[in-house]
Amino acid sequence: MTASKTITAAIVVIGDEILSGRTKDKNIGYIADFCTSVGIDLSEVRIVPDVEDEIVAAVNALRARYTYVFTTGGIGPTHDDITADAIARAFGVGISENPEVIEMLLTRIKPEDLNEARRRMARIPHGAQLVKNRVSTAPGFWIGNVIVMAGVPSIMQAMIDAVADKLETGVKMIIETIDAGGIPEGAYAAGLSEIATAHPVLSIGSYPSFADGKFKNQIVVRGKDSEAVAAGVAKVNAMLAALRAAHKGA
Repeated sequence: MTASKTITAAIVVIGDEILSGRTKDKNIGYIADFCTSVGIDLSEVRIVPDVEDEIVAAVNALRARYTYVFTTGGIGPTHDDITADAIARAFGVGISENPEVIEMLLTRIKPEDLNEARRRMARIPHGAQLVKNRVSTAPGFWIGNVIVMAGVPSIMQAMIDAVADKLETGVKMIIETIDAGGIPEGAYAAGLSEIATAHPVLSIGSYPSFADGKFKNQIVVRGKDSEAVAAGVAKVNAMLAALRAAHKGA
């Protein structure tokens, strides 16, 4: 863990099927939870089509801005799985079959069944490290600060597990949730804004929901300094208590 340094990350989700709505992404939330749990600030997510130019542009923009870039999708055996080629182009390196990956594939596939399509999964950009995959064997890879993973959620999760202890991490985010009950956002918006302004090191948000025929509001206070978070929570609770008291007295 690096206590004095902020570690950041972005995600590039790759795939026409995500943009069309045919496939519902389940990876963003998982990666976000993972990053929060280890002290990495997930700062941006982009969804791009299966177009090499778009993948290259997104990866190059984000890898220059953040500590890590996680990509998901596009490393399978079909013609539209072009992520490996796009990453090689983004880094200006060659790409070819990796003998180690061929050996991995042969542990699950008979030699006579290792056709051209399946061999595509062994094409790795030069200089990349393999990211192991305990679910279906075919690996992802890690080059520079870009970690390339499968789009299938169970496989992506296995790949996250494989790199977790190799990532540089920072101070974990402290998250406190306060139930505002039935107090409408409009009643506390101004006061919440004042608290947020007074505590710039905190991220303070209001999140309404509707369940069982009733509106419910929650206020979430996030920060990496426990004392600052505690102070922010105390002010939010005091503000809500004052609003409840005023409502009872009305």
